[in-house]
Amino acid sequence: MNEFEIIESYLSVKGAKRKDVLKGIGDDCALLKVPRGQRLAVSMDTLISGVHFLPDSNAADIAHKAVAVNLSDLAAAGAEPAWITLSLSLPEYNEIWLQDFNQGLKRIVEFFGVQLVGGDTCRGPLSITIQAHGFVPENVFLSRDTAQAGELICVTGEIGDAALGLLVAKNELNVPPAMASALLKKYQTPYPKIAAGIAIRGRATSAIDISDGLLADVNHISQQSGVGALLRWERVPLSQAAQSIDDEALRMRAALTGGDDYELCFTVNEDELEATKTALEMVGTDCIPIGRLTGKPGVRMLHHKEEIQLDELGYQHF
Repeated sequence: MNEFEIIESYLSVKGAKRKDVLKGIGDDCALLKVPRGQRLAVSMDTLISGVHFLPDSNAADIAHKAVAVNLSDLAAAGAEPAWITLSLSLPEYNEIWLQDFNQGLKRIVEFFGVQLVGGDTCRGPLSITIQAHGFVPENVFLSRDTAQAGELICVTGEIGDAALGLLVAKNELNVPPAMASALLKKYQTPYPKIAAGIAIRGRATSAIDISDGLLADVNHISQQSGVGALLRWERVPLSQAAQSIDDEALRMRAALTGGDDYELCFTVNEDELEATKTALEMVGTDCIPIGRLTGKPGVRMLHHKEEIQLDELGYQHF
């Protein structure tokens, strides 16, 4: 197939059309309508074979994750997802791979009510770039630079499973089959916390999604807000699968620096904590305080009142 036949057959996701898409795939540009009183939130990420996913990863899982990581950025901003564009670089035409990719893409965009409105495809090393667009009401956009000392640091769920799942996928961690399946699912097909991001609008003072590692992402808030952070290891939520691993150093490394969890990390005033917990419970999400912002620069971690030496904060490309 040529480029345009591939787009028509595998990348033009058929299904319900959003009313705010005036012109979608098929023209040089999409024509989109932003609702009155809303602001447009935009994010873009690229996933590259051998860097963001293993070369033998299932194509449907690759499509799912490529969309999910971008929607997670919208969740961290408190935005409701609306549209995506897709750029796909392929080393060669592979009908079975494209069929699987299409199925994974179709499932996740339908699940979140998102419409694919354009993009590009070309020959080259396998990589997927998604640009995600969403809506956020005026004056409730969540950002990283608005936190203050004294506020609580919270997360929406268990941390570290994705990093452990990567070790399972690479055959570097041997665990029982049921545990392996759970860890692999968290790594391969994360679900962004869209409803949680919307629920903490007007309550959270800052937010970020956990993609580079808990410490690294807390550090982003710390640096951009000009505050410090003090976390407590015993409060970081771990799944039963993670807790069953005997190697505490491995558990700690996965949870603190592993990344790819796509839970939300956010800050909140202590007097807003109960209201925030209630709001998140209503969308089926936890609100777990794991530390507090301080006036002392940097990110510190306590383990039973003793400070842990942090050699690294998380993943960096360079």
